[in-house]
Amino acid sequence: MRACAATAADGPRRARSGVRRARRLDGSAAAAEYSGAGRARGTRGDRAVRDSCMTDTDERRMPPNRPAARVAGDLAGGRRAGATHGLAQTMASTRNRTRRHLKILSGLILCCALLALVLAAAYLRASLPQLDGELRAPVLGAPMTAERDALGVPTITARDRFDAAYGIGYLHAQDRFFQMDMLRRSGAGELSELFGPIALGVDRDHRLYRFRALAAAAVAHLPPDDLRLLQRYTQGVNDGLAALRARPFEYALLRMQPQRWRPEDSLLVIWAMYFDLQGRLASREFARHWLQAHSTPEQLAFLLPPSSRFDAPLDAPGIAAAAAPVSATAPAWLRDARPATSVNGVSIDGQSAVGSNNWALAGSRTASGAAIVGDDMHLSFGLPNIWYRAMFKLGGGAGPAARVVGVTLPGLPAVVVGSNGRIAWGFTNGYADCLELLPLERDARDPSRFRLGGAWQRARETVETIRVHGAAPVELTVLDTTAGPVREIGGKAYAAHWIAQASGAANLAFAKMIEATGVEEAIGIAAGAGLPAQNVVIGDSTGRIGWTVAGALPDRRAPGEAGARGDGAPSWRAALPPDAHPRIVDPAGGQLWTANNRQLAGDAYRLIGDGGADLGARARQLRDGLTALERPDERAAYRLDLDDRALFMSLWRDRALRVLDEAALAGHPARAEFRRLLASGWTGRASVDSVGYTLARGYLYRLYDVLFGGLDARLKQQQHDADYALANRRWPVVIARLLDEQPPGWLPADAASWRDVQLAAIDRTIDALSANGAPLADAAWGRRNTLRIAHPFARSVPLVGRWLTAPADPVPGDANMPRVAAPRFGQSERLVVSPGREESGLFNMPGGQSGHPLSPFFLAGHEAWVKGEPLPLLPGPTEHTLRFVR
Repeated sequence: MRACAATAADGPRRARSGVRRARRLDGSAAAAEYSGAGRARGTRGDRAVRDSCMTDTDERRMPPNRPAARVAGDLAGGRRAGATHGLAQTMASTRNRTRRHLKILSGLILCCALLALVLAAAYLRASLPQLDGELRAPVLGAPMTAERDALGVPTITARDRFDAAYGIGYLHAQDRFFQMDMLRRSGAGELSELFGPIALGVDRDHRLYRFRALAAAAVAHLPPDDLRLLQRYTQGVNDGLAALRARPFEYALLRMQPQRWRPEDSLLVIWAMYFDLQGRLASREFARHWLQAHSTPEQLAFLLPPSSRFDAPLDAPGIAAAAAPVSATAPAWLRDARPATSVNGVSIDGQSAVGSNNWALAGSRTASGAAIVGDDMHLSFGLPNIWYRAMFKLGGGAGPAARVVGVTLPGLPAVVVGSNGRIAWGFTNGYADCLELLPLERDARDPSRFRLGGAWQRARETVETIRVHGAAPVELTVLDTTAGPVREIGGKAYAAHWIAQASGAANLAFAKMIEATGVEEAIGIAAGAGLPAQNVVIGDSTGRIGWTVAGALPDRRAPGEAGARGDGAPSWRAALPPDAHPRIVDPAGGQLWTANNRQLAGDAYRLIGDGGADLGARARQLRDGLTALERPDERAAYRLDLDDRALFMSLWRDRALRVLDEAALAGHPARAEFRRLLASGWTGRASVDSVGYTLARGYLYRLYDVLFGGLDARLKQQQHDADYALANRRWPVVIARLLDEQPPGWLPADAASWRDVQLAAIDRTIDALSANGAPLADAAWGRRNTLRIAHPFARSVPLVGRWLTAPADPVPGDANMPRVAAPRFGQSERLVVSPGREESGLFNMPGGQSGHPLSPFFLAGHEAWVKGEPLPLLPGPTEHTLRFVR
């Protein structure tokens, strides 16, 4: 009984304990609830203890009106209820404790996440560049300033171009070092050291040419002034990198430390541009070799026309060469090939080619009497943008002696495109014939011996070690012949004979462009520049204009060296001397233009060669747009860059409308809807709201797939990026001739007529655009032509990807018109300027100055580029000033 009494007394003690604990909760509502629950548990506990401690005597003392059996049952039920309630109470208590623990754990996780975000933000801010203040730079010849405007565009005021090279190197490193690192590693074939095995394929291709070794040798032979410029720039880069309070954020994500810049790295940036602008020449050569091996000469002449009716050369109204006749029979590969099951990548995103527009109007054609130069270079999009804007004020005394404004390429101490007040210049890719694949015969008994051009030679063997992040190094054996490294493509060995490996292919001569005073001097500088072959147009303040090919060209002046000789020997031995580069100065019409097209109709074109020249429709539209201008100023001329009239695609719209007659529509409601929208939804432009443009374009590119998709599949099995469109940029002309002449011997095997071929292309367009049940009426061009501009890490780091991506804006424009636009490719800048009138110059570009997502300059100016709104070329009022003292 005493034990029972003690147990019974335990209930009130628990209640009092609960009250005491509740009081310790500072009188909160939660404490009041806890106190009430404790009293309830104490009352229930008293009753349960009392019931469980009854004896037989207690049972006999029960009231007589309660039968014993009932009382026994009540006692048994009470014991069960008490036990059940105790279990429930224990489980509830356990659940409460679990909830409390989960809340604590959740709180800790949230705190850790918040702390991580705070630390990450602090780290990111530590890697932002310094915008204001004073820095010591003993290497300078005089004090220097770097002033930035609201867009982050710097104005560097320096004693001379050597001090300015230090300044722009410092800013490049602080704003864009990761971009610079990517470029030098691309040129050297060292991307795997950053990105691991995923980059091995690119590194193997690029390392074949051993450009790092060539760069080191080239630096050793630079002229003294060029070497001094490069050393000063290198010092600026390394000082700028070291001055960051934290390494650029990309290296933190990669768990790597950035490596210091070396003088040869700047030359590797030039070789990276060779890969970007000429990197597919080998695949083009392979595709043309394959076509030659699997077609008759007559078939090949039709399939690979050297010109078209769209061509707009600089030296003639057009090219009047007679078109090769269509042979009676098609190659077996065309008749037997099955059409591709999807549109090839070229037609979707326009990235099969790199291009640009540039033009110049003579002073006799402009409102001011000075020349006007326009330039928009077409490249792949990314964040940051490839170009870095800058203005330089050079000189001393009472005021600056020179002012240069334009865009630079991080990694190089040069203004790529711009104006110095006396001349202005702009680039487009020249698409020169700068690489040839020479077939090799390998000695079966000695794999290092090859026969090239009828003579046997032993290749020089070098073992290159590719360092791989997170994996063991990979060794690559490079075999070099006298014509170039050995490349295996499609199971065959070739010597890759590329002008990029010639002496002088990469140098800093172009950096002197900022000192040129007139057209003739600028043409001489450009022709001697060590860079990929580029069309350069130049205008000066006196109104003169000129064109030449800047950069390295093969020397094909010797008779019989317009192309590869039949014996397989190289068709050239060295680079063309600068004074032999073709050029045009002060043309009679007062205008010059290039748009990656064939530049010349005459014999001089053999000095350039066809390395994949564009169809010519864009160049013709640009030329005709210039002709129509009447004494324009810069703003009127700028509108040429935004010309999205669909003159070329209207031809294919008309074809589709003609084939969709009543017979074609009968029993085919989808075709009827296609025709209705093609007629009513046509704006005459590649505008974002044009459904008709999407349909006409789809029709053309599905025709390509029906006819050549099977060929592309065969080519890609042997070389991943080879296709017919790469072998022949004039492929629309070939398709048009087939539809016009309707040769029965060229019909695909599964088609009964050329009408069927066209209807099949329309049906495939309908199927593609109606996927997932989408109506054709929703196929506005802007839904497909939506920008996808992002930092390389945007997709691989999901949590921060949204901050590394530009808005997904729909944009007008397409290929075959001046306003070239695709989701990941297009006008990387737009510049219009009259030398000496830079205050009226216009500019915009995608992205912003900074590569840092927390910088206010990360996307500054991007919206203006999307909308096509011109911004001033010159920087605006100063908002930040960084001073460099000795």
